[in-house]
Amino acid sequence: MMSREEFFAALFIVGCLNGLGSQVVHSVRVSGWTDALLSTFGISAIVWVACFGGVRLILCERTGKILPLDLILGFALLLLITLPIGALSWLAITILSVYVLLFTDPSLSQKRGALILLATTVPMLWSRLLFRFFANFILEIDASLIGLLLGTGHTGNIVRFGDQSGSLVIWPPCSSLANVSLAFLTWVTISQWLSHRSSLKDLYWCFLTAVSVIAINVTRISLMDLSEMHYQTIHSHWGGAIVNLLILGVTVGLCLLGVKRELSFRV
Repeated sequence: MMSREEFFAALFIVGCLNGLGSQVVHSVRVSGWTDALLSTFGISAIVWVACFGGVRLILCERTGKILPLDLILGFALLLLITLPIGALSWLAITILSVYVLLFTDPSLSQKRGALILLATTVPMLWSRLLFRFFANFILEIDASLIGLLLGTGHTGNIVRFGDQSGSLVIWPPCSSLANVSLAFLTWVTISQWLSHRSSLKDLYWCFLTAVSVIAINVTRISLMDLSEMHYQTIHSHWGGAIVNLLILGVTVGLCLLGVKRELSFRV
């Protein structure tokens, strides 16, 4: 007989598969299999890891009994997930994570898994919704930093090339906010996986990680903005892959430093 934990895990798995699957299909249609695979289908590696780690923690204990309210919620969420809109799957994961955290008296491992899966919805859903309402303001912050760094100034989300040969338009996928939301997910995933004890010092590590990824992203766009030749060279799949690996390495490295006590115990 299926346990309560297995029931929740199954819902999380279906939600993640549908949410990630819609992004995979879109990426392949737009870029083709080779470029889509090189860019991990437009999905950060930390998202894939977080989905797996969150479900794995949910399944650490399998002793609970499914309640009628669980079945009602599960049926409603399945209806939401089966709709051909990937964002609705992440909304379903948000609702299920909150339900597990607030209404099920979860074990420590379940709580950690639900927190990771809830954090996964930040870059996959909530930061994107934030862009819909505040895109101009957010992109203008990046443009102002780049204009200040190069001394070229900016107009909205448009920055002149350093050699004055044209202009660079900063679009949402290039915004620093996307990287900051992934940095947040990285911290939650690593700290919860290692059962890190929270403290005020965590704010320092989160702030340092966020500033680091913003600095890398702004530096990358600034180099692209030197001239059209620099733009064509850096704004490529290989250029994007290298920068993404750099951001991932810096983010993971700083987060591991922040939980080095728990990490040393594991080692």
